[in-house]
Amino acid sequence: MAAGALATFALPAFAQETTEAAAATISKGDTAWMMTASLLVLFMLIPGLSLFYGGLVRTKNMLSVLMQCTLIAAVVMVIWVFYGYSFAFGGSTSAFWGGTAKLFLSGVTLESTAATFTDGVVLPEYVFIAFQMTFACITPALFVGAFAERMKFSSVLMFSVLWVTFVYFPIAHMVWDGSGLIFNMGAIDFAGGTVVHINAGIAALVASIVLGPRIGLGKDMMAPHSMTLTMVGAAMLWVGWFGFNAGSNLEATAGATLAMMNTFVATAGAIISWCAIEALFRGKASGLGAASGMVAGLVAITPASGTTGPVGAIVLGLLVSPVCYFFVSKVKSRFGYDDSLDVFGVHGIGGIVGAIGTGILCAPSLGGTGFVVEAGTMGAQLMAQIKAVAITIVWSGIGSLILLYIVKSVLGLRVSVEDERQGLDLASHGEAAYHG
Repeated sequence: MAAGALATFALPAFAQETTEAAAATISKGDTAWMMTASLLVLFMLIPGLSLFYGGLVRTKNMLSVLMQCTLIAAVVMVIWVFYGYSFAFGGSTSAFWGGTAKLFLSGVTLESTAATFTDGVVLPEYVFIAFQMTFACITPALFVGAFAERMKFSSVLMFSVLWVTFVYFPIAHMVWDGSGLIFNMGAIDFAGGTVVHINAGIAALVASIVLGPRIGLGKDMMAPHSMTLTMVGAAMLWVGWFGFNAGSNLEATAGATLAMMNTFVATAGAIISWCAIEALFRGKASGLGAASGMVAGLVAITPASGTTGPVGAIVLGLLVSPVCYFFVSKVKSRFGYDDSLDVFGVHGIGGIVGAIGTGILCAPSLGGTGFVVEAGTMGAQLMAQIKAVAITIVWSGIGSLILLYIVKSVLGLRVSVEDERQGLDLASHGEAAYHG
């Protein structure tokens, strides 16, 4: 009887221990998937984006693009550990930043965990840190394409450091942290439509205007020097993007498979529609158009990848390319800004189309997974998406403008006329991408 009594009294404690254990379940499968997803996102940047952009510039500037992407990745990795992770996900209750509690990864151990979308399922915190770090690395590398072939290497790095600190980390917190301003509006951004693409796209537009056009624009031949490398880089982006989108599910579950499927078919739809538009207006579909459609589709599905059905994803892909094509071929020339590699036209505009489209295509009646706003209606969800887009545009636009002028006052922005004519490979790095 005594033993029975002891067992009875021990039951609540045992149940509590069991509940606590369940609340901290770490799946080896989830961990392995998130490690893989983190590497796939790195693959998007090095070598994917580097080769995609490198092929689009002139031969004399190929190496400069590779160096900018590589050094941005390296620098952001270091500052992410020092303070970036804390500023974005440090546990602060602020609506705008994560605070200083996790500076230098304070408190992060082999035992510490990060939450997923499932109650009772967590990840080792280190793999969450690594995954989010790769997003922080690729986002500033995206806007390199806007001022390619004319910005000082030191200025690119200084602007990137300032930009991730004052623009990217706060937006990441606002959108993806539970205390964030945009998160609490109920806006859906599954994998970075606002945080990554609109954010970088607006910075790209501002930078291209502040720097002014390349020397010889409209007179000199500025066609891509290697469409082969551009297509190789675009293909690497598509492969890596599965880590970007499906990885944002944070678990190897059915949600990840939906994001994977959407990343296939939305991209396919966008490639088809871009090439169809080119064939209609130019008489021929080009490799550059196919690559541009590929990236536009990937950008558009990013915020919607986890909440949209596959048919909705195809529709989104079919719709985004005409809009991006219009901005790339008409709006840019009409307003005269030299967004060298169409970062704003593809990432900025594609991100806006995707972010707003998410509010429609998540509707269960359209095959989506449902609305997340409190009101539970399409109108309310759409309004939350539009507000998220507007906040991102204003934050990135004003922040980028201020930071560019700070860099300009300290280092200057543009290389000299002589260096620009010679090419940044030799002028900035003392070597060439090609010999002979």
